[in-house]
Amino acid sequence: MPYEILKSETKYNGILMDIQLDTIRLPDGREAKREIALHAPAAAVLPVDWDGALIFVRQYRHPLKDMALEIPAGILEDGETPEVCAARELEEEIGKKPGKLNKIFSFYTSIGFCTEQLTVFIAEDLIDSHQNLDEDEFVTIEKYTPEQAFDLIQNGGIVDAKTTAALLYYLNIIKKSI
Repeated sequence: MPYEILKSETKYNGILMDIQLDTIRLPDGREAKREIALHAPAAAVLPVDWDGALIFVRQYRHPLKDMALEIPAGILEDGETPEVCAARELEEEIGKKPGKLNKIFSFYTSIGFCTEQLTVFIAEDLIDSHQNLDEDEFVTIEKYTPEQAFDLIQNGGIVDAKTTAALLYYLNIIKKSI
């Protein structure tokens, strides 16, 4: 017997996401409730500078009640592709355009409750431009060598999943022995 949605209710309409409560039938016939955060797709980009340094932004993340070090990222605007979004976010947050933008992977950020799909890129051959932050966005730009970035993952200096995934992928690709 397959899973079946018996009832679906929107419980909250928010700025960033909507919350839906579904009642489903389980394979054994019982019913269960499932909460779903309906979230728009997003894109993120790991910028690699001319000298091999990795560029990050440090910004306040309210769920943590703290600052977090992460790669530039944002939600796709209407009709925007992940590539265009990644390039836009790169320029907005660190003031650089990608000379080369390579998709590395897409993933769901938390499949247990959220529909957000994130596409991640590596940007190289960066071209200086102008930072253009959102009015409620305050970021500090930081650069680290790949080895330093890996150490930050290990010591809790980077706690963001998209940033960790992009870094580990990149470190594997460049075959750095750390």
